[in-house]
Amino acid sequence: MPDEQAQLLRALHDAHGPALFRYVAGLTRDYGFAEDVVQETLLRAWRRPEILEQGTERARAWLFTVARNLVIDDRRSARFNHEITSENLPENSTPDGTDTVLDKWLLSDALLALSLEHRTAVVSAYYLGQSAAEIARNENVPEGTVRSRIHYALRALRLELQERGVTE
Repeated sequence: MPDEQAQLLRALHDAHGPALFRYVAGLTRDYGFAEDVVQETLLRAWRRPEILEQGTERARAWLFTVARNLVIDDRRSARFNHEITSENLPENSTPDGTDTVLDKWLLSDALLALSLEHRTAVVSAYYLGQSAAEIARNENVPEGTVRSRIHYALRALRLELQERGVTE
C-alpha cells in the first residue's frame, strides 16, 4: 500500500473508528465482536482504495453500511443460530497431554543446546539413573569430571530454559 493510502486509511480510522465501534457495539452488545467488525470494515476499505479517496461523509456512510451488513450476515449465519451460550461451564476439564508434550519438547530443545559431554552427563544421570561412578566408567573419565560436568550442565540447562521463558 502506498504511503498516501496508509495515511488516508489512518485518517479514516481516526475519524470514524470510535463512532463505528460504538455503533456496532450498540447493535450487538458484544464488544469483542464489535472490534472484529470494525477491523473487517477497515480492511475492506483498505482493499478498495477508491473509498479512501471519497469525501469524508461518503466514506463514513460506506463504513457504517459495511459494518451493518457484517453484523446482519453474522446474525443470519448458522454459527450464530446454532451456538448455545451458557453461564455454567463444565467443572472438570479433561487433560489432553499438550502440556506434557510441550514440556518434553522444550527440555529436549534445551538439552540439544548443551555440549555433547554435558548432555551425556545429564541424560545418563537423570534419565538413565546412572551414578557418577558408572558414568565415569562408561565415558572413561574421572568421577570428579563427571560431577563437574553435571554441575555445569545443569547451570547451562537452567540458562537455556530461562532464555525460552520456562523458568525465572
